[in-house]
Amino acid sequence: MSVYFRPIIQTDPKRPADAVLLHGGPLWFDRVEPLERGVAHVLMPASELPSALLDQLSAPRVIPSLPKGRAALMGVLNVTPDSFSDGGKFTAPQAAIAHAQAMVAAGADILDIGGESTRPGAALVPEEEEIARTAPIISALRAAGVGASISIDTRKAAVAEAALAAGANMLNDVSALTYDSAMAKTAARSGTPICLMHAQGDPETMQKNPHYDDVLLDVFDYLAARVAAAEAAGVAKDRIIVDPGVGFGKTQAHNLTLIRGLSLFHALGCPILLGVSRKRFIGNIAGVTRAEDRASGSVSVALEGIRQGVQILRAHDIEVHHQAFALWRALHT
Repeated sequence: MSVYFRPIIQTDPKRPADAVLLHGGPLWFDRVEPLERGVAHVLMPASELPSALLDQLSAPRVIPSLPKGRAALMGVLNVTPDSFSDGGKFTAPQAAIAHAQAMVAAGADILDIGGESTRPGAALVPEEEEIARTAPIISALRAAGVGASISIDTRKAAVAEAALAAGANMLNDVSALTYDSAMAKTAARSGTPICLMHAQGDPETMQKNPHYDDVLLDVFDYLAARVAAAEAAGVAKDRIIVDPGVGFGKTQAHNLTLIRGLSLFHALGCPILLGVSRKRFIGNIAGVTRAEDRASGSVSVALEGIRQGVQILRAHDIEVHHQAFALWRALHT
């Protein structure tokens, strides 16, 4: 059985002399939790970790074109009629462009543009239609002088290629290169950063009784395999981002377990993206029915992601996240 190691991340400025700086600081750890299927372990000193893993956990994570020294904020722009929280609001090009510009002005470092809903129960969108929804918006944003990074949220290589040609410079594949085999070639050829996300099942079926033996370790193993597959296809390791896929084929209990254990994913050697904004489990816990009313709960979970060293936070409500992150950094860095 494999043994995994989850660093116990700390933020206090009074750190021990033997503490390990997570990705160069300011977060640190001096203990780790060994995790093994069917076996209980006690915490162990970080100094006892294999040197290769220590080097990986302490090495800086640098994502091209994104800010250094702080987490990046990714703004969600769904140009779809059926996304779970904002479907239909930004299908008109001028509305989409105005909203994107407003998010950048409010502090978004990345715009994540999607033309196919991946909410539970969503149906497949033909690639021609997905291209028609996304590529013109990306072109218009670049023509308007928007200089923020633009990510295309798609599972399809043809959509990704059209978006890159229009000015996108990041890929976000919720299938982690499993839906369209050509996506790996697109990522390798373009050299752009790509996010590989975990999902159990496809959007139409993923919330029908999801099951795991150990959700934290199962998701880790899946992402480790997908990172290896991407590298084998020619994608550089320093261009790969991982996302545990909160809400994608997970129950509320699964989601909470993943969020509590986020620091484990640093052992993959890739930046981590966390997308929890407005999701149903937040509404269930907080007693908030409407997705657009879940900003406060979304910020609370996002701050836990920052505390555990996540490098990218994906959000709908940019202004409140930007404000909360600025205050967090003032207190902890």
